[in-house]
Amino acid sequence: MQPRGPLMIEHRLIERMLAHFRKELDRISTNGRTDPVFIDTAVDFFRTYGDRTHHGKEELILFRELGRKRMSDPDKTIMEELISEHATGRVVTAALVDANIRYRAGDDLALNVITEKLQFLADFYPKHIEKEDKVFFPSMMKYLPESEQKSMLEEFWEFDRNMIHEKYRLVVESLDK
Repeated sequence: MQPRGPLMIEHRLIERMLAHFRKELDRISTNGRTDPVFIDTAVDFFRTYGDRTHHGKEELILFRELGRKRMSDPDKTIMEELISEHATGRVVTAALVDANIRYRAGDDLALNVITEKLQFLADFYPKHIEKEDKVFFPSMMKYLPESEQKSMLEEFWEFDRNMIHEKYRLVVESLDK
């Protein structure tokens, strides 16, 4: 398996979560309210799985290794765009968290922000995923000999193995405070 394999598998799960965003947007449109617990779940998914786990492998492993290569200017540009898009996702997710807190506290206007951020993410990530799956990932393989691909896959597995421990250590540490 090539390093893009696990990343593309993760994309399929992210796409399934985005379908739930669209269902929540339909519920908001129909009922004029949202489920704050769903928002919490969606945020946890995107922060832990989408950002820390998936983007973590891309930024901390794949992009690190590609940064050591003599990449073409178009490939470097796409990698920089992807990094910027990851940062955008983090900012929008943080705004969603803030709006959900306000909504729980009774601020009905926060529902507009929740709707806007859910819609943004539901529209944004499919384009981002398509750029990675169909443009960047196929192109980047030419920079990685088979031995480096194998090492990268092993690093991906180790990264994933440690992720669950890190998440729940942080949960307990936050409760300790």
